[in-house]
Amino acid sequence: MKTIAFAGLGAMGLPMAKNLLVAGYRVRGIDLNPTALAELTVAGAEPAASASEAASGAGMLILMVVNAAQAEQVLFGNGALQALDEGGIVCLMATCPPATVERIAARVVAAGRRFVDAPVSGGTAGAIAGSLTIMAACERASFDAVQPVFQAIGQRIFHVGERAGQGATVKTVNQLLCGVHIAVVAEAFALAAKVGVDLDVLLEIMSGSAASSWMLKDRGPRMLQAEPEVSSAVDIFVKDLGIVLEAGRDAGAALPIAAVAHQLFLATSGRGDGRVDDSQVIRSYYALNGTMAASRP
Repeated sequence: MKTIAFAGLGAMGLPMAKNLLVAGYRVRGIDLNPTALAELTVAGAEPAASASEAASGAGMLILMVVNAAQAEQVLFGNGALQALDEGGIVCLMATCPPATVERIAARVVAAGRRFVDAPVSGGTAGAIAGSLTIMAACERASFDAVQPVFQAIGQRIFHVGERAGQGATVKTVNQLLCGVHIAVVAEAFALAAKVGVDLDVLLEIMSGSAASSWMLKDRGPRMLQAEPEVSSAVDIFVKDLGIVLEAGRDAGAALPIAAVAHQLFLATSGRGDGRVDDSQVIRSYYALNGTMAASRP
């Protein structure tokens, strides 16, 4: 498995592919963005004219695309699946609905290839550092086979189940918690802002109290900035919390808090802020409360 086709050279995918090159793998990139493809080629990847050419002779195809529709297009529309080595591994690492992952896996297995459901967490920083958390669901033999590849891009690697869709479910739960945590931090800050509390002081107090969370410490400071650097966009959580709600419907599980958080991210996006940092969901609270943003440079 020394040759890997890698589809999806975005903010996370490109550094992940570069880390595979550093680890000694032959990598062929697949992306619609010629700039990303050129950057990966400069880093040592092999150029390919199409998805099927990139997958030809490869033992593994990693999909770090935006959504399930793009994964299906690469696999079934652009011919990458049939070009992949017989018995090769398709590794879906994007965040996708569990039921959709199951359907994709069934088609991959029917074509004589193996499937690993392995979404990741850790954001762009984790992708660059090679410290991602990987939540893999597949047969144990396939999990063991991809371990060296995973070790090149992640540090916390888990086998969460034997069935495709279980990895996606774990990532869905992760995104439920992340989205709700961001929204509730914004709600708390908005309440304090409404009555004139200094949010810098509030952040310092909350960061050292039982109310603290990783999201408060990470997103809290950015909520106090007018235009923070984008680490993860609002629209990411519009998509991911949508997946959470879809998974809840499929499982017959009520997720009322996730639904409210989704509406707040959706409202933020709907006002034209979909591409700003996800911490700016606080703008929806300011709009609801008629409060001016208490920001710092």
